[in-house]
Amino acid sequence: MTLAHPAATQMHLAVNLLDAQSLLAAFGTIGIAFVLFAETGLLIGFFLPGDSLLFTAGLLCAGSTTRPGHLSLPWVLTAAACGALAGAQTGYLIGRKAGPAFLARTRSAKIREGAERAADILHRYGHAKAIVLARFLPIVRTVLNPLAGVLAVPARVFTLWQVLGGLLWTVGLVLAGYALGASVPAVDRYLLPIIAAVVAVSLVPIGLEVLRSRRARQTGESA
Repeated sequence: MTLAHPAATQMHLAVNLLDAQSLLAAFGTIGIAFVLFAETGLLIGFFLPGDSLLFTAGLLCAGSTTRPGHLSLPWVLTAAACGALAGAQTGYLIGRKAGPAFLARTRSAKIREGAERAADILHRYGHAKAIVLARFLPIVRTVLNPLAGVLAVPARVFTLWQVLGGLLWTVGLVLAGYALGASVPAVDRYLLPIIAAVVAVSLVPIGLEVLRSRRARQTGESA
């Protein structure tokens, strides 16, 4: 029986699922597909760093192919698109089969809040806009896909717009990271601040949505 090398074992144990750099260092391109599948297809993946993972992967595609951690842009784009599209479709199918029971039993406040926001977005913007916009909203993109199944959004409508939204999200963020990495010399030095900025920007829509919901609730209570 072959024993795992201690250093390799420590590396896998040290993987931080919340850190894009850690995920890419441990699993490479194939990890992108699995993470995006889990984040967009499985309700347990709401905590995964989809935005920062895509942007960081794009950064690591730029520059010299001999640089440690360098990734192939075509393979990253392929893995990202496959993971995100397959994940969303799986989430939709799960929602149609078991979504109502799961949402009724879940004790996760984040999932409940995400479901409320996703339902509100579907009602306010309609199916097409909501499915596309949800891709750019952490937590909401995890919950909206199964919720669309729960609410019986037509399969053809969901598939069309989730593919469009998924490609805009994955390709857009990867190419944005690649463009920055290709235009800024020694961008590796600024990787952590850049990732922090991407995470902060991705949380802005959620913050605005929370403020809007609170104001609407306060207005309703005072009326």
